[in-house]
Amino acid sequence: MLFLRSLLFNTAFYILLFGLVVFGAPVMFFGRHGVFALARTWARATIWLQRVICGVHVEFRGVEHVPKGAFILAAKHQSVWETFALTLFAPDYSFLLKRELTWIPFFGWMLIRGEQIVVDRAKGGSALMQAVRKSRALLEQGRQVIVFPEGTRRPVRAPPVYKPGVAAIYGNCNAVCVPAALNSGLFWPRRQFLRRPGTIVVEFLPPIQPGMDKKAFMRLLAEQIETASTRLAEEALARDAALAEAFPLPPQTEPAKA
Repeated sequence: MLFLRSLLFNTAFYILLFGLVVFGAPVMFFGRHGVFALARTWARATIWLQRVICGVHVEFRGVEHVPKGAFILAAKHQSVWETFALTLFAPDYSFLLKRELTWIPFFGWMLIRGEQIVVDRAKGGSALMQAVRKSRALLEQGRQVIVFPEGTRRPVRAPPVYKPGVAAIYGNCNAVCVPAALNSGLFWPRRQFLRRPGTIVVEFLPPIQPGMDKKAFMRLLAEQIETASTRLAEEALARDAALAEAFPLPPQTEPAKA
């Protein structure tokens, strides 16, 4: 049954995405806000499909921590899910994303028209500074910058690997940073076909005010996101034995013998 529901959802998801991107292409004539409206339609429709087909519910906690106006949203990244769901909480957003995504026909054109922050990772430090300049300009306009500090999706319980991009943006843009923890990787795991039932939880944590030292900021950000994300995952696993069986604890490493 889990396989059949996953097959039905994945089929519906890609049909939805294809239809919105291709037949919704005229929204690009309305600039970034037209693209944003289409993206939020995608988010709401996908969340509805997950609930109806897969039995996946969604809970957003700490919404009161999301300010109005300009802010940096730094979120845990475990799944494709948060790439569209987080747009519901940022009215004028720009994701920090890799350049290769803009090469996808229609979808990539919408990213460009949506004025997202495109990074050529092959350029190293110069690409980071370009991202900082673009982020500063957007934040000064009262927009929101969405960053995944690890740069790519990480499996549940995988050791965190935080990269310096978010600290560079925070340290140079004088904006508050809202950390976001989540457990989406339990229900929509990266590079897996199955979509498991349960409740995806996103928890927005208290904002980190500007002015911290970059290293101290990174330590605080990673500690807050990882502690909360681990707690959310363990809450879900404790409620569902089948889910816990699908995501067993990693084996303990034996201490080296003298």
